[in-house]
Amino acid sequence: MRIDVEKFLAQLKGRVLYNEPLSKHTWFGTGGPADVFFIPRDTQDLSFFLKNRPHDMPYYILGGGSNLLVRDGGIRGFVIKLETPSFKKLEYQDGFLKCGAGYLNVLLKKFLIEHELGGLEFLCSIPGTIGGSIKSNAGCFSSCVSDVLISAELMDEHGCIKTFKNKDFEFSYRHCKWPKNHIILSVLFQTRASNAQTIQKLIDEQKAYREQRQPIHEKTAGSTFKNPQGLNAWQLIKEAGCDNLQIGGAKVSEKHANFLINTGTATSHDIETLGLEIVERVKDKTGITLEFEIQIVGQKA
Repeated sequence: MRIDVEKFLAQLKGRVLYNEPLSKHTWFGTGGPADVFFIPRDTQDLSFFLKNRPHDMPYYILGGGSNLLVRDGGIRGFVIKLETPSFKKLEYQDGFLKCGAGYLNVLLKKFLIEHELGGLEFLCSIPGTIGGSIKSNAGCFSSCVSDVLISAELMDEHGCIKTFKNKDFEFSYRHCKWPKNHIILSVLFQTRASNAQTIQKLIDEQKAYREQRQPIHEKTAGSTFKNPQGLNAWQLIKEAGCDNLQIGGAKVSEKHANFLINTGTATSHDIETLGLEIVERVKDKTGITLEFEIQIVGQKA
């Protein structure tokens, strides 16, 4: 079977890496290896991969790694990352902006200012890629992806491209109905006319807000838990006495209790254990069960 896999991989146009440490691809800086790490050259290369891959080996799509905890045992099978120029294109026409799924949110700022496009400023302060933002219905500052998404192009497990409209995703808070085994290729956003000064000012204000209140310069995956309806997760964590909690190299941020940080020596096990301890303590104190906002994937060591 190994020989068959190698013959198949040799036909791919993109980069193929074996036992690639996923700690290099996550904001936490932790996580075990991927058996096979594949960076497709373009949509044709990705389609060929999906049509011809060994079907007994699963695949996982890795975005910017900003909202993700990969366990120390790594991920079995294939990990796919869309980081070539083919998946990072921007096209604007008549009020609509088409973004490649691999485009980094933070890089939108320059394009929005140059073309005086409003409505997407909030995305510029959200870590990660455009594709990952859709899947989690990312949002902040009273805006979220579902407010601006028109449609998205996805590739199914057979390598065929399909278009999904906003309503097809059935968006809810930090969630959407994602078609199984589909890979997002690009999205179409609605924008509105604005001016460069207004856009710059809003983005700067949102960045300053995060700088002041969140540990954005630490090794963190952003908000760890979803806010229960009508409540703030950080407040529940503080009330449960978890705001100074630390396990191994993982600790609760002093700046924002809903952020877990890797102090430099944490393992994924440390971080996950800390998160689960917080869930247990908050439930004991308040009767509320916090739900992880970060994705936890892979095998335990």
